[in-house]
Amino acid sequence: MSNHPARIELWGGAECTINRVGNTFFDQHASSGHRVRFDEDFKLFASLGLKTLRIALHWERYDLLGHWQEADRILQAVERHALHPIVGLVHHGSGPHHTNLLDPNFPEKLAAYALALAQRYPWITDYTPVNEPQTTGRFTCLYGHWFPHHRSMHSYVRALFHQAKAIVLAMQAIRSVQPNARLIHTEDGGATFAPPSLHTYQQAREHRRWLVTDLLCGRLTHAHPLFHFLLEHGLSEHEILWFQENSCPPSILGINYYVTSDRYLDDRLHLYPASLPGGDTGTEPLVDIEAVRVRPEGILGVQPILQQAWDRYHLPLAITEAHLGCEPEEQRRWLYQIWQQAEDARAHGVDVRAVTAWGLLGLYNWSCLCTEDKGAYEAGAFDLSFGLPQPTPVAELIAQLATGQTPSDPNLFQPGWWDLDSRILIPPPPHEASNALPPRKEPLSQSALNRSLEAHTDEPVLVERGA
Repeated sequence: MSNHPARIELWGGAECTINRVGNTFFDQHASSGHRVRFDEDFKLFASLGLKTLRIALHWERYDLLGHWQEADRILQAVERHALHPIVGLVHHGSGPHHTNLLDPNFPEKLAAYALALAQRYPWITDYTPVNEPQTTGRFTCLYGHWFPHHRSMHSYVRALFHQAKAIVLAMQAIRSVQPNARLIHTEDGGATFAPPSLHTYQQAREHRRWLVTDLLCGRLTHAHPLFHFLLEHGLSEHEILWFQENSCPPSILGINYYVTSDRYLDDRLHLYPASLPGGDTGTEPLVDIEAVRVRPEGILGVQPILQQAWDRYHLPLAITEAHLGCEPEEQRRWLYQIWQQAEDARAHGVDVRAVTAWGLLGLYNWSCLCTEDKGAYEAGAFDLSFGLPQPTPVAELIAQLATGQTPSDPNLFQPGWWDLDSRILIPPPPHEASNALPPRKEPLSQSALNRSLEAHTDEPVLVERGA
């Protein structure tokens, strides 16, 4: 892979989450059949012109099997189809059954797996040891959706610390074998908006959005806005400052961006179902809702987020997940908007290396945050609804972008549903409201929220975060 590509590259990836709920592991590769069909799938991905692929050699999977035979076959197939792998080790997981994100030894255990993997495959250069530690930390230890099912700010902070330390130790172990190994670190890039009355809550979330990357870059000094927050929630000064002595800045900072990534904090609790208020701690006087559903200006878009990340870190950037659960034409518009905004950011001096077409085989059960098997499926570039992968119109767009063609389909340039006024489900606060949006007097029921959203995305409202 070129260090300085002449143009933005299009990467790809099949959704590869293995998350744990109770004693059940939900495995996207098993649901899609990719785990037994990976050679044929890689051939399909390569046929689109993709050269770089985010793949997973899950720690959980190796621990279950107790051998490298499956990983050997996966990497042989990657090589056979001339694909460059970015290898993930934990993707929304908490590790094998004998550990979790609150285990004090979690970082060292993951590092031991990373070392063993690097020793067996010393030619691998690009790694994502832990995918989206912020999202995983929230879902496991702040919201309680996934194992170990805590709902505590202390547990959330501890989970972030363990994941960040695991990334550092894993990369140290890998680089002891492959000194040129690169860290491709991924986080959800969504911004948070709020009325003036909730400014303090909004600012806290905006600081936390960058927390893990700040840790990796050794930016957590005594002057950092979150230094005392971390102390108050269980970290010691020694633990925080450890990252200054062991800084591990990403080689490429990956931004994942979904239509539900941007959030809006609303204190008009009477407009929402009684089950929604409470925010992060369950006691905050607010509802955390998708910005696309209430903010008049809509979502921020990926170009400003890339600019923010560039201004903060001056590190090479990539969009490491771009996917929308919707009908194919809307999926195409979303991917192309992401691509265009990445190109615009690059034209304005931001070092954007790639955009990743994510969920090539679709996603399973993200409409319930992968907390149970509802059989819910949304297609990607390929549709598995009838068994074997069938290309969708998204595949054609991917092939064009991957091979340097400029799409000319006029439908791509039409506004997506996220750009239309009909996306608004909750009228904006009075100082922001348009005359075209009458005030709502009765609270919107959860079922009404779900029905309205399903008309656009085939997904129910996800109060915490999209797929």
